[in-house]
Amino acid sequence: MNTSKPLSGKRIAVLAADGFEQAELKMPLAALADGGADVTLISLRRGRIRGMHMHQPGDLARVGKAIDDAQAADYDGLLIPGGYISPDSLRQSAPVRAFVRQFDTAGKPIALLSQAPLILVSAGLAPRRTLTSWPGIRDDVVNAGATWLNQDVVRDAHVLSCRGTQDLAAFVQALTPFFAGEPATQANAAEARSDPAQDKPLEQPNQSLRWLAAPSFGTMLSLALLGVGVVAAQRVRQKTASADAPAEDASARARD
Repeated sequence: MNTSKPLSGKRIAVLAADGFEQAELKMPLAALADGGADVTLISLRRGRIRGMHMHQPGDLARVGKAIDDAQAADYDGLLIPGGYISPDSLRQSAPVRAFVRQFDTAGKPIALLSQAPLILVSAGLAPRRTLTSWPGIRDDVVNAGATWLNQDVVRDAHVLSCRGTQDLAAFVQALTPFFAGEPATQANAAEARSDPAQDKPLEQPNQSLRWLAAPSFGTMLSLALLGVGVVAAQRVRQKTASADAPAEDASARARD
């Protein structure tokens, strides 16, 4: 292994959609690039997707491949940033769920941040797993059959999870060895009981919001347009699928 570039030759898929938490994409991407990894950003559609920085629209990121064109066999690992919007959109996509299942079946490393474990829940991959996540989805993770730990970073075999943006430093430190194939240094998977739910929300995001300026008209308009664009894209895909269905039925009847 090239010790200066421990991820040289590794192909890492990064799965995100509009509304991803910007820091949870940028910081891990920088670490992967420093390690020599070849990274591809995969999303629900081609083009560019918009990140979020707290309640403010963030930067645009260019998509390398649409999920319909992606195969897990082409990659050595998977990274999924969190955010309040992106994981919720991704978990509703059948191709995304199948893509993540393929990584799990092959035992390939999967790294998840904050709300991203919701995708494991929807893919049916949470049972008997030990995870951390954004505390707000703790009950979703536990009710899906996983053990939830209130820790900054948790590793369970080939799954590495991070509690949230406030824990990015610890996550980034663990990320390169994880994708390089180094064995776990602690046995989080041995934990049998979930940590209790928090008594109150984390102060960190609330404090950040109080110090940020109130959203301007332009910011609110950008958020509205982002929502309209996501809904419009979903409707176009639904109409396309509906239009294709009669043609497929007619073709099937012709063969019969």
